[in-house]
Amino acid sequence: MGRVKDTSKKNRLIRAGKRARSVPTWVVLKTNRKVRTNPKNRSWRQRKLKLR
Repeated sequence: MGRVKDTSKKNRLIRAGKRARSVPTWVVLKTNRKVRTNPKNRSWRQRKLKLR
C-alpha cells in the first residue's frame, strides 16, 4: 500500500520532491535568463528514484 512507508523513506521522498521544483521567476530575471531550468528537475513518471 502507498501509505505504509518508513518515516525515513518518506523523508527521502519529500526531500526529492522539494529538489525537483522549477527555478523561481525572480532568479531567472536576476541572472538575466542565464539560469532557466533546474538541472535536478525530475518528473515522477519519467525517472524513478533509487531509494532503499
